[in-house]
Amino acid sequence: MIIIFGKFILFPILGALFGTSLPIVAVVSNSMEHNMDFETWWSENLEDYKEFEIEKSEFETYNLKNGFNKGDVIVLKGIEFEEINRGDIIVFQSKGHEPIIHRVIELREESVGTKGDNNSQQITFEKYIAKDEIIGKAIFKVPLLGWVKVIFMEVFGQI
Repeated sequence: MIIIFGKFILFPILGALFGTSLPIVAVVSNSMEHNMDFETWWSENLEDYKEFEIEKSEFETYNLKNGFNKGDVIVLKGIEFEEINRGDIIVFQSKGHEPIIHRVIELREESVGTKGDNNSQQITFEKYIAKDEIIGKAIFKVPLLGWVKVIFMEVFGQI
């Protein structure tokens, strides 16, 4: 009953309010985790951002600069492609993949590139994300609330 309410009533209402087809996502991977304080994390990862000319002072201004964890829930809002900034965290769905939530590190006229904060480099499919693949932008996180989905997926497979 709760699943039916969420899928057919709550999600459509939240989607209309936030302007996206996917207003809430449960984080199911470790790709955005920072398992240490920001200073230590940056010193261990700064080389990964040099090629994109992202400095520590810029990264410190980003929303969710300390990343987020597997099991967190991220609330999204719809966003126009032209409003996306470097450092924004977006959810996108590239062909053949589940929705991915990563940070924008490259802006182009017709696409963006992202990277998981905890990944040492970009994954091939996230180097050129087209406008029509972008689902929404992260606005805040709710820690731990997504563990229900994570556990369900790990026990029963994809839902």
